[in-house]
Amino acid sequence: MEFDRHCAEIVTQAELLATELADAELTTPVPSCPGWTLGALVRHLGGGHRWAAEIVRTRATVPVPDDQVRQVDGDDSGPLPGAWLVEGASLLASALREAGPDAEVWVPFHYRTASFYARRFTHETLVHRADATLAAGLGFHAGPEVVLDAIDEWMELEALPEHFEFRPEKREILGDGRSVGFEAGEHAWFVDLGGSAVTWERGRRGAAATVRGALTDLLLVLYQRKDAQDVVGDPAWFKSWQTHVRFG
Repeated sequence: MEFDRHCAEIVTQAELLATELADAELTTPVPSCPGWTLGALVRHLGGGHRWAAEIVRTRATVPVPDDQVRQVDGDDSGPLPGAWLVEGASLLASALREAGPDAEVWVPFHYRTASFYARRFTHETLVHRADATLAAGLGFHAGPEVVLDAIDEWMELEALPEHFEFRPEKREILGDGRSVGFEAGEHAWFVDLGGSAVTWERGRRGAAATVRGALTDLLLVLYQRKDAQDVVGDPAWFKSWQTHVRFG
C-alpha cells in the first residue's frame, strides 16, 4: 500500500471502529489488552493518533511526551466517543498529507520519515479495531489488501535486530533448521531463524512449523489475538517461538 492509501485507511479504520462499536459499553473488558476496558482502548488509540500528529506537524526531531497514549484511565460512562476518535485519526491523516511521505521527523529505530507513521497507525488502528470488535462479541473483517500490508509490516518490525538488545532472551529462538511459515491460500510468508538474525520473505518454503488459515486469521495469530488452529509440522516449536514474539 502507498502513502496516500495509508493516510486514508487510518481514518477508514477509525470510522469503522466508531460505527461498529457505537452501541457497546465502554466498561466492556478487552481480553486481548489485559486490564483495559473498551473505553481505555479508545483513549489509547485516539491519544496515539494525536501524539503522532504532533510529531509530524511539528517535524519533531526528539521524542514527544506520550502520556496521552500510555495513561488510559478515564470515565467509562456514556457512549463510545466515536466522533473524538475519528477526529484524532483525521488530524493525523491531515498532518501526514501536509508533510508528505519523505518529511524527516523523529521515529523509533532506524526509520526517519513521516511515512513510518502513516503505515504504523494504519495497522495500529486496524488491530485495535479487531481488539474492540472481538471484545464486543462481533466478527472482525478487513479488506485483503490492508491485511496483507499489515502482515508484511509485522514481519518487518518483528525482524528488527534491535529487539535482541531490548530482550537478549529472544536469541533463544535462533538455531539451525528453525523457521516458521504462514499460508493463506495464494499468500505465504517464511520466517528464517537459522542464522544470527531473523529474516523473512514472501513465499512458501519448508518450515519447521507452518500455520495455515484465512488471511485475517493469520493476522490475528501473529498479533496473538487468536490461537492458531491449523499448525503443520511441530506445534510445540511454534508455541515456543510465539513466547519470544512480543511486537504488537
